[in-house]
Amino acid sequence: MAKLDPIVSEFATTEEAEAHDAWVRAKVEQSLAEPGPEIPHDQVMAEIQAMLDAKAKRTG
Repeated sequence: MAKLDPIVSEFATTEEAEAHDAWVRAKVEQSLAEPGPEIPHDQVMAEIQAMLDAKAKRTG
């Protein structure tokens, strides 16, 4: 188990880094395999911005 420098990596060991990498890769593969409709980036960002604006208005 090799220790990693905290300046170089957010993970304490190479095993933790590799496990996280495998988890992310699996999530990406799962997402790419989903048959649902694709949503354009600009649309998603606009929807998120609208939610943030509404929240800011409520908490004002």
